[in-house]
Amino acid sequence: MPHHTFTLNSDYIELDKLLKLLAIASSGGAAKAMVAEGMVKVDGELETRKTRKLRAGCVVEVDGLVITIHGK
Repeated sequence: MPHHTFTLNSDYIELDKLLKLLAIASSGGAAKAMVAEGMVKVDGELETRKTRKLRAGCVVEVDGLVITIHGK
């Protein structure tokens, strides 16, 4: 499973924005649909909140990718 890191520029980033920013989803709507369809886990648990605030230390799993969030 590929592993990536994302460094925050602020205190947090919302889950749907992260998926769009990293081009995992083609748009904000597609990102929200991925979450709604149960395709995303945060810290090992299925995440259903589309705008979940991700902070340093969170680990996101989606579509075979693992993304670790780091602080600024």
